[in-house]
Amino acid sequence: MQINDDNKNIKTYKDSAIIKRLYNYMKPELGWFILALFLTIITVFVGLLPALVEGKLIGILEMESIVESDDPQLVSICNFFINNFSYVTLENFRLSISLTLAFMYLIIVLVDAVVLYITTMILQKAGQRTILRIRKETFEHIESLSIAQFTKLPVGKLVTRVTSDINNINELYTTVIVNLIRYSLTLIFVVVVMILLSPQLSIIIAIVAPVLITITILFRYFQRKEHRIVRGCVSNVNTYLSENLSGMKITQVFNQEDKKREEFKKLNDKLTKESVKQIIIFGIFRPLIFFLYIVTRIAVLFFGFGLLKKGQLPLSNYISFYQYIGNFFDPVQNLADQFNSLQQAFASAEKVFSIQDTIPEIIDKKDAIKLDHIDGKIEFDHVWFKYLEDEWILKDVSFTIEAGQTVAFVGATGAGKSTILALICKNYLVNKGEIRIDGYPINDLDTEHLRRCIGQMLQDVFLFSGSIKSNITLRDESFTIDEIKEAATYVNANKIIERLPDSYDYKVMERGANFSAGERQLISFARTVIHKPNVLILDEATANIDTETEVLIQDSLEKMRNIGTMIIVAHRLSTVKNADKIIVLHHGELKEMGSHEELLNRKGMYYNLYELQYKHN
Repeated sequence: MQINDDNKNIKTYKDSAIIKRLYNYMKPELGWFILALFLTIITVFVGLLPALVEGKLIGILEMESIVESDDPQLVSICNFFINNFSYVTLENFRLSISLTLAFMYLIIVLVDAVVLYITTMILQKAGQRTILRIRKETFEHIESLSIAQFTKLPVGKLVTRVTSDINNINELYTTVIVNLIRYSLTLIFVVVVMILLSPQLSIIIAIVAPVLITITILFRYFQRKEHRIVRGCVSNVNTYLSENLSGMKITQVFNQEDKKREEFKKLNDKLTKESVKQIIIFGIFRPLIFFLYIVTRIAVLFFGFGLLKKGQLPLSNYISFYQYIGNFFDPVQNLADQFNSLQQAFASAEKVFSIQDTIPEIIDKKDAIKLDHIDGKIEFDHVWFKYLEDEWILKDVSFTIEAGQTVAFVGATGAGKSTILALICKNYLVNKGEIRIDGYPINDLDTEHLRRCIGQMLQDVFLFSGSIKSNITLRDESFTIDEIKEAATYVNANKIIERLPDSYDYKVMERGANFSAGERQLISFARTVIHKPNVLILDEATANIDTETEVLIQDSLEKMRNIGTMIIVAHRLSTVKNADKIIVLHHGELKEMGSHEELLNRKGMYYNLYELQYKHN
């Protein structure tokens, strides 16, 4: 199995375009995000107070008398206590300030904890509602894509988009945005306070800041690039797992476990390799920031001590400034973490938006005709169709199926039989010619309403996890149990269902693995009948069925002929000999058309097919 590089097929977007689309999704929750931002600003402001208080406290503890200090603010504080409290001495003043500081720390911690809890709850709820909209819109868009497009979009990749990638975007709304604002504001406030405390020492910060910004920009560039690669590798692994877990039976039957393990190892090794690169990039960034942090601390200690000796810097300001170095670098490192999550979210958003921007190949006209009922007359007028360039599957095919007729298509594999059925259901659009339903060009009809009128029964029946009842109704709660039983009885499915332990509530395993092919087929017949279609399509619906079940199915088919127009594709000619009309296809061309007896009497291609099959049996 060959896995294409997922990143080569993903459209890239400018950051501004991604931000705009992500903002549009959060618009309905904008009020809550603004409230969370306001609370975040409060926590940022409160978080700056301890360093200032600590500086003032140390300044007080170092004072030799209650009013002697080179810090005007400390003198003002002392004068306040002296003028208002006559019993104040240096010793009990220090004790009072210490107790006040401890109480202030307690208040700060409590306020921060409460505000953080409220902010987290607001963001999580608003973020989840936003993600719900993104996931819902993405899934609905995937549903609008044509069958042809699903062949180009592996299931594993689509699952990754709707789950893993959208979860990465969730982090953006619930954590990253507010944290980016929090740490950015912290940086701004800290810089302002540091300048007020000591303009001279702030020059050191002014020198360090451009280096920090340069490193951060480089980190952001390489992280974004590597994130795209890693997300592509994750998608490839998920695609491989999805396909191979579904096909595990074939793998084991043909003893291909070793080969599959080797293929998975290659994909897994590539994911590991790219993930390590991503870790290395982040691993280089953090030590660089820490190195700058240590250098800045040393510089502030050295130059600050000189200013202190010269009397150009109060001790309390010096202590507070030194404390704020940590408050300056911590947000930078935290911003790096957030940039890491931001790049991950942007890389995932690109992949999600790439799916959302995939234009459906079949788009109804604005004035498309919505038919709630069709009589079932189908006309092919010089229809040409191809899946790939220069490989025509149907070549100038013309025929008419009258309403209520049973028509069968026969021919060798690859003749175009199933393609005709797909065109009738509007899974594809013709390249040349025209298809008409009840006289209306199929391109003028609303696709959803058209498919409501058509019931399809395929060879490979898909049953969903759940109950037999939910598989018949497709979880449409409007159907009553009596209607379900009536549909099952009509197609003889009741004879199988009612002998099961829980009858219609019997649990269906994934893909109906606990039922035989014939049993799955009868359940699909009931599913089709209960939705009351006007046209029935059977594509090899009787293939690979055991003899006992085939008797039930043949009886069901005879009953369903009374529903409306029936179109059958079958290799087993014994199942189509009672059709009103049989159409023989060969290499995409219509070769013969007529009833069973008429075609046998012509002794042409149908006669040869019948003789070959009869002799074989």
